[in-house]
Amino acid sequence: MSGAVDPSPKPGLARVRTWLTAAAALRQQVSRPDPLATRLLLLTAVFTGVVAVLILAPSAATFHERWLRDRLQSAELASVGVEALPYSAVEPETGDQLLAIGGVTAVAVSDQGVLRLLLQAPALPRTPDFIDLRRDSLGAWLLDPWRTLAGHPDRSIRVRAAPRYRTGDYIEIVAPAEPLKQELRAYLLNTLLLSLAIAAAAGGLLYAGLALLVLRPLRRVTRAIERFAGDPQAPTEAPSARDDAIGQVERELARMQAEVRQSLQSRQRLVALGEAVARINHDLRNMLTSAQMASERLAASPDPMVARALPRLERALTRASDLSGNVLDYGRSEEPAPVRRRVPLAAAVEAAAEDADLDPDGVRLERRFAARTTVAADPDQLHRLLVNLMRNARQAILNARAGAGRGRVRVSARMGVGAWVLRLEDDGPGVPERVRERLFQPFVTGARGGTGLGLAIARELAQAHGGDLTLVETGPQGTVFELVLPLA
Repeated sequence: MSGAVDPSPKPGLARVRTWLTAAAALRQQVSRPDPLATRLLLLTAVFTGVVAVLILAPSAATFHERWLRDRLQSAELASVGVEALPYSAVEPETGDQLLAIGGVTAVAVSDQGVLRLLLQAPALPRTPDFIDLRRDSLGAWLLDPWRTLAGHPDRSIRVRAAPRYRTGDYIEIVAPAEPLKQELRAYLLNTLLLSLAIAAAAGGLLYAGLALLVLRPLRRVTRAIERFAGDPQAPTEAPSARDDAIGQVERELARMQAEVRQSLQSRQRLVALGEAVARINHDLRNMLTSAQMASERLAASPDPMVARALPRLERALTRASDLSGNVLDYGRSEEPAPVRRRVPLAAAVEAAAEDADLDPDGVRLERRFAARTTVAADPDQLHRLLVNLMRNARQAILNARAGAGRGRVRVSARMGVGAWVLRLEDDGPGVPERVRERLFQPFVTGARGGTGLGLAIARELAQAHGGDLTLVETGPQGTVFELVLPLA
C-alpha cells in the first residue's frame, strides 16, 4: 500500500547512529584516559626530545667546523697561487676576487716562525674572535656554533689550522661570521625537523610496542581481576604462554584465583557445616539434659548393677557434653580476651587432670615442679588448655593399648626468658606422621573418635596469652608439648 510506513530505519540514519555511538565512545575514552598510558606517552615524548637534542648539538658543531675548513682550504689554494707570482705581488682587483672566491677577508701563512700576510681586505669594524682548529677541546667544539648564532652581525672569525697542501706551521684566515650564521641556522632547522621526525617515528614505534607488549596484557589482567571480583565462581580466562614477567603475573593471578575460589568453597562448606552442627548441638544438649536427669534418678536406685554402671554413664554424658562445648567454642567468632592473674599451677594441673579422667590406676599424672609455683594466666582458659592436652594424651595412650594398661602424663615447669615454659610429656605411641605438619589445624586428628579441635583451641588460647603451644618431639617413646606463658 502506498500509504504504508516502512518501520525499518533508513541506511543513512543507521550510519549516522553508528557514527554517533563511535564518537561517544571515543569522547569517553579521551575524557578518561588510562593514567599508565598517559605517563608512558609523556615519558616517550621526553626521551625522544632528549635524543633529538643529543643529535642536534654534535651535528651543529660538525657543520660549523666543516664550513670553516672549507674556507681554509679555499684560502690555502689561493695562497699557493699568490706565492707563485713574482714577489707575491697581487693586483688589488685580483686579490679581491680571490678573497671573494674563498669567502674570507684575509689570509696569512706562518712558516718557520715567520707570519706572512698574503691577502687582506680593508680594516674590520670589530676585532675577530679566534678559533684554533688544532686544539682538542670538546667543550669549545660544541660551544662554537652557538656563539656564532648569538654573535653580532658584524662579527668576524679568525681561524687557524695546520696546512694540508703546502708546507708551513699553520695557515690563518679571517672570515665574516654572518654567512656562516645564516647557513648554520638553515642547517639546524632542517636537522631539527628531521631529528624530530625520526624521534617521533621511533617514539611512536616504541610506544606501540610497549602498548602491545605491556599495556594490553595489563589491561587483560585488570579485566580478569574485575571479573573475578564480581563473580569468583565464574570461569576465568587461561593465562598466556608468555615466559616473561607479564606471563608470570598472569600465571600467579590464575593460581591465586584458584586458591581463593577453593577457599571460598571451603568456607561455604564450613558455613553449612557450622549451621548443621549448631542445630545438632541444640538437639544434643536437650537429649543430654534429659539423660543427665535420668542418671540422677538412677543414682537413688538400690540395684548394684545400676550402681556399677552409673559412673560410666556419667563419664560418657560428661564427655558428650564437653565435645558439644568444644565444637561450639571453636565456632565462636571471637574468643574473649584472657583476664590474667596469679594462678597456682599445682591446683590448675590437678583440676585439669581430674576433668581429663586421669587417675592413678590408669593414665596417671606426674608433677615435676615446685608446689608453690604460680603462673600469670586466665584460670578458665588455662584449665581448658590443660584439659585438652591431657585428654588428648590419655586418649592416645588408651587407643594404643586397646583401652587397658597404664600410662603417664608428666607436667614440668621451668623459668625461661621472661616466661614460664610448661612441658607436658606422655608415654603414648606418638603423633602419626601424616598429621604432624597440620596438627594444630582444626578438624585434623590422629586419634580415633577425636574431633581435631582440642589442639587448635589450645594453641589459640596460648597465643591469646602472648605465648605459644608447640610440638617439641614425638615418636614411639611418647610425645612432648611445650606451653609458653609470659610472666606479665
